[in-house]
Amino acid sequence: MEEEKYPARRAFLVQAGTLAAATLAGGYLPGGTLAAQVPRPAAPLKNPLPRWKGFNLLDFFSPDPTQNRGGTSEEQLKWIADWGFDFIRLPMAYPSYVKFDRSKPITPEQVRALDPQATDRIEQLVYLAHKHNLHVSLNLHRAPGFCVNAGFVEPYNLWQDAQALDDFCYHWNFWATRFGQTSRQKISFDLLNEPCTREDMNDQHSRRGPVPGDQYRALALAASKAIRSVNPDHLIIADGNNVGNNVIPEITDLDIAQSCRGYNPGIISHYKAPWVFKDSSNLPEPKWPGQVGDQYLSRAMLEKAYEPWIELTQQGVGVHCGECGCWNKTPHEVFLAWFGDVLDVLKTHDIGFALWEFRGSFGLLDSGRDDVAYEDWHGHKLDRKLLTLLQKH
Repeated sequence: MEEEKYPARRAFLVQAGTLAAATLAGGYLPGGTLAAQVPRPAAPLKNPLPRWKGFNLLDFFSPDPTQNRGGTSEEQLKWIADWGFDFIRLPMAYPSYVKFDRSKPITPEQVRALDPQATDRIEQLVYLAHKHNLHVSLNLHRAPGFCVNAGFVEPYNLWQDAQALDDFCYHWNFWATRFGQTSRQKISFDLLNEPCTREDMNDQHSRRGPVPGDQYRALALAASKAIRSVNPDHLIIADGNNVGNNVIPEITDLDIAQSCRGYNPGIISHYKAPWVFKDSSNLPEPKWPGQVGDQYLSRAMLEKAYEPWIELTQQGVGVHCGECGCWNKTPHEVFLAWFGDVLDVLKTHDIGFALWEFRGSFGLLDSGRDDVAYEDWHGHKLDRKLLTLLQKH
C-alpha cells in the first residue's frame, strides 16, 4: 500500500534488492552485468526544513480581538530564545485584523477591510521575534470561509465558494507583500490550519473528514501563486489534510513543505476537552504506555503513525510538526511520558516542533494543572519538568 503511494520509495527498494541479490550471486546482475558497474541507489533524503523548536503564540488567535489573551512581550520572546528555542508560529484569525460591525455576522464585502492598526501589531510582533533570532511562521487558523473550530459565523465556505478562495488569496498576498523582502530563514507562510470537511461549520462536534485531494491542491496552488508573485523564494507550508493528520500527496510537486501534528492519541492529548468530547465524564483513564479503552497505547503506535511523514522527508519534502502538546486534564506524569516519546520520534527523523502553546492550558507557562509543582518565573508559573523535556529534544 505504501509503495504504491510513494513510487520513488518503491524504485529505491527494488534497485536495492536487485543489487543485494547480485552480490549473493557472485557480483553479476541478470544479463551478465557486473553489479559494481551499476550506480548505487541514492540514500534517502534528509528533511529539507530546519529542525525548528518553539511555540505557538496565541496573540491573534481569537476572531474577537477583545478576547485575545494579553500580548506576548519582548521579554517573553527573549526567554524563548534564551531557553534554546528558535521558532514561533502565529495562528491568526483573520477577523482579528479586519474592520467590521461586530454586532452582526461578517459579510463577504467586509472580509478584505483590513485594519491597519491590527496588522501593524502583527508586524511588530514578527519583527520583535526576528530581533531575538526566532523564525516566524504566519498561519491562518481561521481563514475566510473555514476554521477547524466553530464559534464564528462565516459568510461562505472556503471549499465551495470561489469568492472565499479569492479572499483567502488576497489575505496571503497582503502578508507576502508585508514581508516581501524578509528571507525564508526568518519567515514562512503556513496556509491553513488543519484543513478538513465539516458537515456543519457552526457545530463543533459535527462529522469531519479529509478534504478531497484535488480541492486541497487547487487551494494550495492558488495561495502559493498569490504569495510567490511577491517573492518567488517565500517559504510556504501546508498543514496535513484531515485536521493535520494526513500527508498531502497531491501537492508534493509544488515546492510546499508540510506540517504534521503531535496530538496522537487524542485520549492523551485532549483528555476531557469539551470541544473534542461531547461527554467527557465517561472517558477511560489515560495511561502511557498501557491499555486505555480498547487500545493499547505505546511508542510503537506513534512510530507507525509518523511513517508517512518520515517517508515524505525522504522524498525531499520538508516536514515540521506545527502543533503538539496536551491539555491540562491529563495527569502530568502521563503527559510527560507520552510527550517524551512523541518528541523523540520526531527528533530521530529531524522533524522540529512547536508546542501549543507558550502560555495557557496547554502551555509551558500558566497551564493551570493541579498536579504540578510550579516554579515562580517572573510572576508566571513555569512547568520546569516540561521545559527540561522540550530542551532535551
